[in-house]
Amino acid sequence: MRLVTVKRKTKKEKRFSEKMGMFTANVTYVKKRFMSIPYRTVHKYRETYYGKVKDCVDCQISA
Repeated sequence: MRLVTVKRKTKKEKRFSEKMGMFTANVTYVKKRFMSIPYRTVHKYRETYYGKVKDCVDCQISA
């Protein structure tokens, strides 16, 4: 049995960018888990309309 695993989870989030304005994107979180308890987000990325994968640093979550 492994103690440390890596899981991916995708959910929809509202994002804001300068060029596009407000939009809803599918954001995938890659998290490390220790005995099924998530403790660290390793990476998060989103897929664009054209299929490109981008890092979530360039767009901000609006409140």
